[in-house]
Amino acid sequence: MKFTAHEFKKRSRQGDTLKMYRVEAANKLFEFWQRDSLGIEIWSREVARQKLDYIHANPVSRKWLLAKDDTSYHYSSAEFYEHGIDEFGFSNNLYALFDGD
Repeated sequence: MKFTAHEFKKRSRQGDTLKMYRVEAANKLFEFWQRDSLGIEIWSREVARQKLDYIHANPVSRKWLLAKDDTSYHYSSAEFYEHGIDEFGFSNNLYALFDGD
């Protein structure tokens, strides 16, 4: 996508097309692709556990290694799920949706 966007930008400079993609953002001048978070429906407690495990393990994976374990990564909700500590004051237990709590 990055390569295609750069090519599109180069070719669009020849005409007036480029100004249609101009955005007011701090980190970019143009946006060619629609923003999409690739959201999926979480339909069961098992799927919720799988997604949370992935999210909590990601910052401590070999690729990132941002903390010694998932609960010690500052921006993770792992500490909330493991120990009930809600440092930010807005965490909600995803499992309550499936348990009826």
